[in-house]
Amino acid sequence: MLYLHNLPSINYENMKYKRILLKLSGEALMGSRHYGIDPLRLSEYAQDIKQIIDLGVQVSIVIGGGNIFRGVSGASNGIDRVQADHMGMLATIINGLALQSALEDAGVPTRLQTAIKINEVAEPFIRRKAIRHLEKGRVVIFGGGTGNPYFTTDSAAVLRAIEMEADVILKGTRVDGIYTSDPEKDSSAVKFDYISFDDVLQKGLKVMDTTAFTLSQENKLPIIVFDMNKKGNLLKVVSGENVGTTVNL
Repeated sequence: MLYLHNLPSINYENMKYKRILLKLSGEALMGSRHYGIDPLRLSEYAQDIKQIIDLGVQVSIVIGGGNIFRGVSGASNGIDRVQADHMGMLATIINGLALQSALEDAGVPTRLQTAIKINEVAEPFIRRKAIRHLEKGRVVIFGGGTGNPYFTTDSAAVLRAIEMEADVILKGTRVDGIYTSDPEKDSSAVKFDYISFDDVLQKGLKVMDTTAFTLSQENKLPIIVFDMNKKGNLLKVVSGENVGTTVNL
């Protein structure tokens, strides 16, 4: 099992979070590429997810589709917004299939459920069935967003996390948390280790879209933003180490 030789005391009982929803952006799957899917990045993610699955943590995942097609961008280029969002939903399913393949190559049983019917490719989303998959140690990937136009995959992630009764939403990004401003553009940006939902709104910080963020706040569901591209970070977050930024009440 990767990395565990450095963390010999970790076991399921030591995990702070027992059931998680991992939110990944489609762009994260590009790795060093300018578009599409990087197989190396997929493999790295699969190994990190396998780590916590092997420790008994229950994992569900929502992935964006921006590495293939983004509905808002498509609409701005003249495509009907509803049609563009449907194209974006299909892009998330493509990413879900790719991650499912990588996880199963790593020996992790995985199910892909979609919010739109595509029965020859994936199961339709059924809440009770998804929870049963989690209880059996399978990773559940949710594709197709919410199945509705005008809603982002952030909204889908929060909605599914609530339905799965997850302990936390883990938003894996290429940045190691939430800052006072964009750290890639402002060298003086200061990172928050902890911040409340109200402070995020008052400071105008971008964590998720407003609909998703408000839904998470109303359901008292914490969000942790962390760098998914650093090996071992997912395990550290789930075990309660101070990694990234925690948003809570």
